[in-house]
Amino acid sequence: MRIFLSAVGLALAWTAAPAMAQTATEREACLADFEKYCPGVEPGGGRVMACLSKHLDQLTPQCKTVVEAHMPK
Repeated sequence: MRIFLSAVGLALAWTAAPAMAQTATEREACLADFEKYCPGVEPGGGRVMACLSKHLDQLTPQCKTVVEAHMPK
């Protein structure tokens, strides 16, 4: 039972990681960057977007495109 609950918790954490991403493709594009540059950032309230935006020049090209698409114009 403990292993099952741990697996469920891990799955939920992975799917919620880059909360600003609207699609699975966008989440996938930014997951590695989120884990690298924003490991202590709790998703929600624009915190992930703010963190990734601070590292815009260091992001992978795919994630940079996603972040720029979600930035206010």
